[in-house]
This record gives sequence, C-alpha cells and structure tokens, in this order.
Amino acid sequence: MQERVVDIETSDGVMNTYIYHPDRPGPFPVVVMYMDSIGVREELADMCRRIATVGYYVVMPNLYYRRYRSVDIDPTRITDPAYDEKFRMLWSLIDGLTNSMVTRDTESLFAFLDRDPISRPGALAIIGYCMSGPFVFRLAGAYPNRVAAAASMYGVHLITDKPDSPHLLAGDIKGEMYFACAEHDKYISATEINAVKALLAENKVRGGVEVYSEAEHGFAFPARRAYRKASCERHWEQLFDLFQRNL
Repeated sequence: MQERVVDIETSDGVMNTYIYHPDRPGPFPVVVMYMDSIGVREELADMCRRIATVGYYVVMPNLYYRRYRSVDIDPTRITDPAYDEKFRMLWSLIDGLTNSMVTRDTESLFAFLDRDPISRPGALAIIGYCMSGPFVFRLAGAYPNRVAAAASMYGVHLITDKPDSPHLLAGDIKGEMYFACAEHDKYISATEINAVKALLAENKVRGGVEVYSEAEHGFAFPARRAYRKASCERHWEQLFDLFQRNL
C-alpha cells in the first residue's frame, strides 16, 4: 500500500489531501472519499485503505482546510457536557461549509487527478458519509461526465430550500446513484427519504435508495456507538458492486 499527503491549491487556499493506492504500477480507477462531519481521521483512513487494497486509487480531501489542516474530535464524546467547547467548534465547521464550496474544491481536486499518472483518467466514483451525503449528490449532477458512480451513506439535508441544494441538479445526473439510509435516523425524515426516491424515479436516475433495517445513523463507523457490523458489511458489499459495475 502506498500512502501520501499532497497539498492542492484551490480558490480558497491549500487543501491537504490524503491518497491511498496499491503498491504496484498504475494507473488505478479513482474513488474520492468525502469525510463526514468529524473530519479526516484514522478511522476514515482505514476505510480508504480497505478500498485501495482491491485496486483503487482513493483520495480523501480535508474539507475543513479553510480553517484547519486537522481537527481533533472524539466522536464518542459528542454528548459529553465536558466536551461542549469542541462540539460548538465542530458545528461552526459544519455550518461554514456549503455544497457550492465543495463543488469548487472538487474542481481543483479533479485538476490534480488529471496531472497524476497513477490515477486513471476519466470516470470515477465518489462516496460521502453523513455531512458529505449531499455533497456527492450535488457533485453527481455538477460533473455528470466525470462521476460514473456516487454513494451517499446516511446523508443528510439532501433536499433543502437553498440555491445550491443537491436535488436541483438531479436531472443532470448520468452516473449511478446509491443512497444507504438508516431505519432510525434523527437527522433525516422518512418523508425526505421518500422524496429522494421520487426524485430519482422522476429523473430516471440509475440506482436507488436502500433503507437498512434496524440500523442507526453512523452504522458504518466502527468507533461509533451506532456501529452495526451486519449493516456495515452490507454497505461495503454494495459499494464494491457499485464500483465494479461503473469503473
């Protein structure tokens, strides 16, 4: 396994970005991993490694780069009153990030990938968890000729009244979209999930929505209280099938 960190120039600064790929000659098909709200950390790095071991070039940008090169957040302490200051800092980071900003960041990321001989040119896949679910939904429509597959894992705010809401570009999506939703998720309602289903059908978007029975928001993260092994492994199976079909 090869791992490295690169700094990518964007219109808003320098985005530190983490790369993982097999230790053999490329180029390899690309998978972009967008972090959840807790940020880049070893837990996500291990997930990137799992994808890279089967032959992919995985890239994970630090979306909080405008303020921090790294954040130190313990997800197991989010409800701890003694952790309130960290929690407020986390919400300020989340609130300071928009779909439009990540779209601009991704344009710079794609430009970097086009220059790296180890990454295979052309179609790629993108994944987003929680906070990044709407990012990948938006990006699939913003870059329809580049994004061959996109997966939103318990994504939130998929349909909003903001001018850069992800659903507004659903009609432009050409790739396959997969939404994994938890049956028990206080951050997204069944009404919104059903609206996403209807939107995909209306725009004839390949893919669909799967509700994971008995699972809670965060089920794919081993360090979280909500971790559910069966659901986590199911999501890996779905991801690798998605990649194989489209990359």
